[in-house]
Amino acid sequence: MMYFLLSVAVIIADQWSKIVMTDLLPLCQPGDCQSIVLLPVFNFTLLHNSGAAFSFLSDAGGWQRWFLVSVSSVVSGAISVWLYRLQRQERLLSMALALILGGAVGNLIDRALAGYVVDFIVVHYENYYFPAFNIADAAISIGAVLLILDTLIKPKEPIQSNG
Repeated sequence: MMYFLLSVAVIIADQWSKIVMTDLLPLCQPGDCQSIVLLPVFNFTLLHNSGAAFSFLSDAGGWQRWFLVSVSSVVSGAISVWLYRLQRQERLLSMALALILGGAVGNLIDRALAGYVVDFIVVHYENYYFPAFNIADAAISIGAVLLILDTLIKPKEPIQSNG
């Protein structure tokens, strides 16, 4: 149950940060992007992503909104059940799933209510830009890394032979 609190914390941090950035910055339009530069390689720029990861399907005409809401809802439900059923000692896996769940729900809220996800974190080097992201995306990415790490360090069960 404690790990569901981590998911809720991610959702709150994600939604709060999106509200702050939406109030602070105008939406980036082609030819007119205002940014808050934090470091030479890191800034905040307000963007809306109506597609999936890396703006995939962003120009699909609108049908992708409810498709992505449906997929996110099903995946979030499955992760919730998986997280609930984990053993207490499966801490790394629990943390990974909680982060992924919090991030998925954070972006699901945006997509369901507004039809797009608010992105604002931009990392770049000179003119090479990584796709803009948000706290929910960061939580999903960290959770995915922890999920892979859990898979790599988890003791392997011996294969049972039938002979």
